[in-house]
Amino acid sequence: METVFHYDVVVVGAGHAGCEAASAAARMGAKTCLVTMDMNKIAQMSCNPAVGGIAKGQIVREIDALGGQMGEVTDATAIQFRMLNRSKGPAMWSPRAQCDRARFITEWRHRLENTPNLNIWQDEVTEVIAEQGVVKGVRTIWGATLMARAVVITAGTFLRGLMHIGRKQVSGGRCAEPAAAFLTESINSLGIRSARMKTGTPVRIDKRSVHLDEMTVQPGETDYHRFSYISPMRPLPQLPCWTTDTNAEVHEVLRSGLADSPLYNGQIKSIGPRYCPSIETKLVTFPDRDHHPLFLEPEGVETNELYLNGFSSSLPMNVQIEALKRIPCFRDIVVYRPGYAIEYDFFDPTQLHHSLETKAVSGLFFAGQVNGTTGYEEAAGQGLMAGINAALKCTGSEPFVLHRDEAYIGVLIDDLVTKGVDEPYRMFTSRAEYRILLRQDNADIRLTPYAEKFGLATAERLQRFHAKKEKIGEIIDFCKQYPIKPNDINAFLEEVDTTPLQRGCKLFDLINRPQLSLLKLADVIAPFKEFLAAITSDAEETIEAAEIEMKYHGYIARERAMADKMQCLENIKIRGHFDYDSITQLSTEARQKLTSIDPETLAQASRIPGVSPSDISVLLVLMGR
Repeated sequence: METVFHYDVVVVGAGHAGCEAASAAARMGAKTCLVTMDMNKIAQMSCNPAVGGIAKGQIVREIDALGGQMGEVTDATAIQFRMLNRSKGPAMWSPRAQCDRARFITEWRHRLENTPNLNIWQDEVTEVIAEQGVVKGVRTIWGATLMARAVVITAGTFLRGLMHIGRKQVSGGRCAEPAAAFLTESINSLGIRSARMKTGTPVRIDKRSVHLDEMTVQPGETDYHRFSYISPMRPLPQLPCWTTDTNAEVHEVLRSGLADSPLYNGQIKSIGPRYCPSIETKLVTFPDRDHHPLFLEPEGVETNELYLNGFSSSLPMNVQIEALKRIPCFRDIVVYRPGYAIEYDFFDPTQLHHSLETKAVSGLFFAGQVNGTTGYEEAAGQGLMAGINAALKCTGSEPFVLHRDEAYIGVLIDDLVTKGVDEPYRMFTSRAEYRILLRQDNADIRLTPYAEKFGLATAERLQRFHAKKEKIGEIIDFCKQYPIKPNDINAFLEEVDTTPLQRGCKLFDLINRPQLSLLKLADVIAPFKEFLAAITSDAEETIEAAEIEMKYHGYIARERAMADKMQCLENIKIRGHFDYDSITQLSTEARQKLTSIDPETLAQASRIPGVSPSDISVLLVLMGR
């Protein structure tokens, strides 16, 4: 007899996307079930146990501002924190943390098991149930039927996953874990196209076998920066990382194994990530380089396992080990497991609405690597958005869509559904045309009002958010009103090698000088120091945010004006207005692309590769604009 369960939302897969999706949907009031093949691997960090990095750190800050969990979990389990790109402007600052892999899993599982409205079911989903283009639920390999009004697929690399080490091939979604063999076929039967992608992971090393004293130590940072806007400071011991380099001898050994590399012997036909290449790809792409940097990173506080960042590989096991032994500090190396590559199914993301709901099946959502992305952060951001929209779907509410000028998450999703992917998609600051607006320091100002709207913000978060926002305004107002006389400040200005004043000005006018900061000025302006000292909640972060707003106010205003101008095109809805195939004034490529993607707005149409400005002009004329 069939066992049937009834839910509002079912989430398939408990990786970073699935955890955020299930958590968000449940906290919004939807009766939710999270289905995973292994409850002991919830939120597993399949590759590097690290969160954040260039642009990725901004995404995690946005997830936190929206009420997601990744930022808080990262802070609770971080063993090293760094703010990258400090030498550049604040639009480029990106937080990154090395985490304790085991504690990351434990922390996420604890949070999920204690979330109201959320059940966890250990099983493998084999079929999506849909009737007349509407999702009804899923079936599992053990014969359970989970009925639902919305289903979120976050299966990661498990869909027909195939791992490679040299010429050896083993079915699996992750090392020592089975693949999901049947779900892709079920989804294909609903009219949704799939294809194959590839990614990989490096060797894991026993710390006891490494001559760490011969490596360069890379310490972390211990200031007030963190991922979550509400986390306490990091509770775990902070550990160093180490750096070294490959050498010509290493490269010689690696080249000897290229004939057996699945990347070059025809074994792997799918496309891997351009911006996270394997060590063998680096050798082929950069044949003149005699060394490449390597980063040795701890996996946790209480383990000897180390992760060798920069040495992703699917070469034969013996070649990987022999090559590593040619690096002096690794001459006695002992490994826990070699690097491997993995191929898996994904679904063309142009088949999705901006809500991450599929166009073919109402109520069916995709998030994470199944959309052709790579990275925990990209997955988690999609998962949060899919979970929110799945819950909204259940109540008949309008979908929630973030625009490109609101969040990196908005850029990510718009890129996916508008442009599609021809390689695993990774976020970079260069992908965001409004990155001065989308800084890590102001993610809460941009997005916490949405968290409040959807019930995802705790009372503590809202209290601290409103207090911070109010204080930022007060600091800026103080600086705009406080008068500065040359006689009171010129000695200090000369001391810090900046031009003395010829006439009086406001404190605000001094802030944009690169030699000056709010705290430096407070040291010589007693009333300002007293004013800043009165800030008792999130003082450092509040002062930093206010300073950035003032130092870069001209750039921010200009970019805001550009975004507002583009918003005019975002407001012109075109879906359903045109039979593109019949518009002969459009180029052939434009007709094909516009028909396939069916953009919601004219702005989205303008971002489709192959649609030219002249094509947009034609559509504007036809719209009577």
